[in-house]
Amino acid sequence: MAQYLPAGNDEAMRYDVVVIGSGFGGSVAALRLVEKGYSVLVLEAGRRFADDELPATSWRLRRFLWAPWLRCFGIQRIDVLRPASRRAGGDKVLVLSGAGVGGGSLVYANTLYEPLPDFYTDPQWRGIADWQAELAPHYDQAKRMLGVATYPLTTAADRAMRAVADRMGAGSTFHPTPVGIHFGRPGETVDDPYFGGAGPPRTGCLHCGACMTGCRHGAKNSLVKNYLWLAERLGAEVRPLTTVVGVRPLASGYAVDTVRTGGRRRSVVEADQVVFAAGALGTVRLLFASSLNGLSARLGALVRTNSESILGATVPGRSRVDYSEGAAITSSFHPDARTHIEPVRYGRGSNSMGLLQSALVDGGPHRVRRLLATLARQPLTYLRALSVRDWSRRTVIALVMQSVDNSLTLAWRRGRLVSTPGHGAPNPTWVPAGNTAARLLAEEIGGVAGGSLSEAFDIPITAHILGGAAIGASPASGVVDPYQRVYGHPGLHVVDGAAVPANLGVNPSLTITALAERALSFWPNKGAADPRPEVGAPYAPIDRVWPDRPAVPPSAPGALK
Repeated sequence: MAQYLPAGNDEAMRYDVVVIGSGFGGSVAALRLVEKGYSVLVLEAGRRFADDELPATSWRLRRFLWAPWLRCFGIQRIDVLRPASRRAGGDKVLVLSGAGVGGGSLVYANTLYEPLPDFYTDPQWRGIADWQAELAPHYDQAKRMLGVATYPLTTAADRAMRAVADRMGAGSTFHPTPVGIHFGRPGETVDDPYFGGAGPPRTGCLHCGACMTGCRHGAKNSLVKNYLWLAERLGAEVRPLTTVVGVRPLASGYAVDTVRTGGRRRSVVEADQVVFAAGALGTVRLLFASSLNGLSARLGALVRTNSESILGATVPGRSRVDYSEGAAITSSFHPDARTHIEPVRYGRGSNSMGLLQSALVDGGPHRVRRLLATLARQPLTYLRALSVRDWSRRTVIALVMQSVDNSLTLAWRRGRLVSTPGHGAPNPTWVPAGNTAARLLAEEIGGVAGGSLSEAFDIPITAHILGGAAIGASPASGVVDPYQRVYGHPGLHVVDGAAVPANLGVNPSLTITALAERALSFWPNKGAADPRPEVGAPYAPIDRVWPDRPAVPPSAPGALK
């Protein structure tokens, strides 16, 4: 149980572990640590949503967008990374991420792929271990906990994307998507099928396309339906609307300074150990802002955009086909070994993200000028296509990802993160194979090809920012060790996307979960000897430590195995 201990002139609640963030890494940490007997507090900057409190469409801005200064406490964050200076260089990047209790699982597209082969052999970490073998049992555990199933239907967008794959000579790679959704009779509620009765009742998917505005029907296997649900019932405490502003070392343990989200009320919590899981940007920002000496000079390095491009095709005017039907992502294909393309959709009425769409232009010189010329050639067509009226029904988004080795570096300037050039090639401002696919997709649906408005200004957009506190063999190469402990601070840990060392070429949620499962599997039960080598010692394989009080019955599908 938590204890009250003095902290300066005030009294601060003390826990064994404070977890900062409740997304895929933080939720895994909360469950696995409370199973091992630790007192756990999860601090989440966003609010808690019941299913019926999630936004009905993306136009419900107070519940959809995250902008606390405007009193918007929604599930969709939009950040812009800016270069340190024109002289220093760097990349501008538009970043989409999640907010709220459950983190990115509230707003993500349910898509749970294992990464492309390049991920396991990236130079950043390939010399440490056979990562494909190391992570295999943890991917399996993550899939069972998240209820991964293959999407069972073929939608109009799938048929169009299959035709694109065929035309690009990649038809054999086309396949339905593994998703974290409960399928059953649409709308029918049944008792928990995953955790032997320990989880909440579940409702069958309606295939309404509204996954990325938060599933109001209870079919989405968000973290509040699995890891967090189980953690709270074992005694973990989740404190929403609490923003962490700094972490300070004490004579024993750490002080975690917080402020009420959107307000000024400050408080402090003490912990023996702290788990950073605030998302890649949130974790890196907090590590820079905290009073922590001895951090690796690699903090902020190897920030990845997953080499993404968000494109699509839109039918001008009215469409006879409703492309919003289905789950958010239902299929994908690989035009080459390093590129992955998925058709994406928003639910009917969720048209606000259409404001980020523009005409498609290839990269290169005078891109804005060429965009204006493209619009001028067919002004009425583009006026109708780029209208947000009925946009989600008329549009098939194409999410393009690559597993190439490129990055940017984040630095801390005047209290904010800025970007500088990183290792490898710059993050791409366009992906040629993606533009080809978007144009073919437009032909298939009788529409016009579109790109992200920011990309016309050479500002890439990503929904999967990664890295910045990457796993490395030593402080010279990484911020955290192979057990995801922070070099220089054995009581600090990073278990979210910030620790991911390479581009995956697929949606990263499953990998973040698997990495967290692996890292937490090595923690000792409370009071037992720690089997891990000291921080800074060479990596050595060790056996997993099974929890003293598992939350899931051994016979249940989600049980630890």
